[in-house]
Amino acid sequence: MPKAVLFDGFGGPEVLRVREVEIADPSSGELRIRVDAIGLNRAEIMFRTGAYFDKPNFPGSGLGYEAAGVVEAVGPGVTGFTVGDTVGVVPAFQQSRYGTYGDHVIVPAAATVHRPASVPAERAAAVWMAYLTVYGALVEDGFTRPGDHVLITAASSSVGIAAIQTARHIGAIPIATTRTAAKKRQLLDAGAAHVIVTDDEDLVTAVKEFTGGSGVRLAFDPIAGPGVEEIAWGIAPGGRLVVYGKLDPRPTPLPNAQSYPALTTRTYTLFEVTTDPQRLARGVAFVNAGLTSGSLNPLIDRVFDLEDIAEAHQHMETNTQIGKIVVTVRH
Repeated sequence: MPKAVLFDGFGGPEVLRVREVEIADPSSGELRIRVDAIGLNRAEIMFRTGAYFDKPNFPGSGLGYEAAGVVEAVGPGVTGFTVGDTVGVVPAFQQSRYGTYGDHVIVPAAATVHRPASVPAERAAAVWMAYLTVYGALVEDGFTRPGDHVLITAASSSVGIAAIQTARHIGAIPIATTRTAAKKRQLLDAGAAHVIVTDDEDLVTAVKEFTGGSGVRLAFDPIAGPGVEEIAWGIAPGGRLVVYGKLDPRPTPLPNAQSYPALTTRTYTLFEVTTDPQRLARGVAFVNAGLTSGSLNPLIDRVFDLEDIAEAHQHMETNTQIGKIVVTVRH
């Protein structure tokens, strides 16, 4: 009997339950995927606790944005996929309509991408949310060039690690930040040219030192809040601040050109890439090429079994991980 992770009300990880479910055939525009591995994301914690923009349908809400598996069935009108294809599921839908936490799931074909068969499922499940987020911000518009300095805040997340590797891949120079010194060595090992420990070092002073006084061309920040003003002082004239998350719930005073000359600021979400077929195709080609060559290599923090999904969410909430948390599915 197929299984899925469902929950009936907002709460902590303990509300998540693995239950037996019925899985129908895919409808028009859909695929049924046999899931081999699932990538966990902070958006799923927010969805589970009621802090996300999209709200669950209770009782029995599913969740999950990311998975790797094999196509089991193709719905009417779907082209480009056949049974047996190795695929990944990317965040291009609302969790209130679809979810990836299960051993067999229905997902939109538009949110499904081909992946190299040589890439193991655990590794593939750690890819799409992180690397497509970074692709859209660093690569899609061509703003980041070889030799540019890129500031990556909260760099120990899966997106942060992906940003370090992507910056390296295009010849840019990644400067990572972390709150405490505990993760500094691992970030250097992951490819950061420099690491700023923000509890111990002044961010702007360190940025100026590492860039020879010029500042970074791009700052990539998931925290938001009042800290963006400090980040802005480390950006070179003509540079860009991209805010792609809101880990700090306080108001975010996005800096403007009157205070910070020639600085462009913008908020950004992954959906700008995943819901645009042409952008998504370019992003998938970029990421698959990096996976095949080895220049993009997701860092997996820990692997859990689907039956231990609550424990996996508990670990994610500790904020001690470096890289991606992955859940595997046994068949």
